[in-house]
Amino acid sequence: MTAHRPSPTAVHIQELAEQYHVTYKATPTDRLARHITRLAGDDVHLDAIEQMLIALQRAGRITRMQMVQLQAKYLREIRS
Repeated sequence: MTAHRPSPTAVHIQELAEQYHVTYKATPTDRLARHITRLAGDDVHLDAIEQMLIALQRAGRITRMQMVQLQAKYLREIRS
């Protein structure tokens, strides 16, 4: 079995989180949103990299636009 290598964007996001000492912590609003989407039939699961993006944006280390761009790039890489 071969080990899965993280995508270049995932590595970049992890490095940003380490550089700025940022970690993801779910808020009550996050939990509510997850329940609402689940009840609506859209059970959304963010992986650790996507959670780091949210934490970086909340900490003011990246803008919302940067977060969206990085997430799109990350998702393209892991799906190809």
